[in-house]
Amino acid sequence: MSELPTAGPPTVRPATRADVPAILEIYNHAVLHTTASYDLEPVSLESRLAWFDQRVRGGWPVLVTARDGEVTGWATFGPFREKPGYRFTAEHSVYVRHDCRGQGLGRALLLALIGEARGRGLHSLVGGVDAGNAGSLAFHEGLGFRQVAHFREVGFKFGRWLDLVFLQLPLTGEGAGVP
Repeated sequence: MSELPTAGPPTVRPATRADVPAILEIYNHAVLHTTASYDLEPVSLESRLAWFDQRVRGGWPVLVTARDGEVTGWATFGPFREKPGYRFTAEHSVYVRHDCRGQGLGRALLLALIGEARGRGLHSLVGGVDAGNAGSLAFHEGLGFRQVAHFREVGFKFGRWLDLVFLQLPLTGEGAGVP
């Protein structure tokens, strides 16, 4: 992959099926090298295409950032839980290509998701972050998310137990996040 320029704001747009191989590459790198996902093995292109098609059919957003035509990050949200009482809360995911981190792409993606969630009348966004991922925790907190739960040793990857933190951003009412 070529070195991408950092100047100028990133482009955020809805993902297309043609973006799925790049989304897959970004995700699988995170699976293999980080605790951003608790998946243990890379996922296949077929499974990621099915995931994308399911998101689209369900009306859930999948967004990407791109520079010079290359996908540099992606984000989505979907149901927090399947029961109808949770219908005003969504859980989000944001992934940035490993060689493009620290360039504002994650922020651009998450701000776009927050706008999309508010536009849909959602009340709350939730994110699950590995407790050892200080960068992601600070990133979320910088956008108004607050830690609301800390689950100890609920994941196991890379030969060790992992803690999971839930962060929440109220989107409406008292205490609604700033963005």
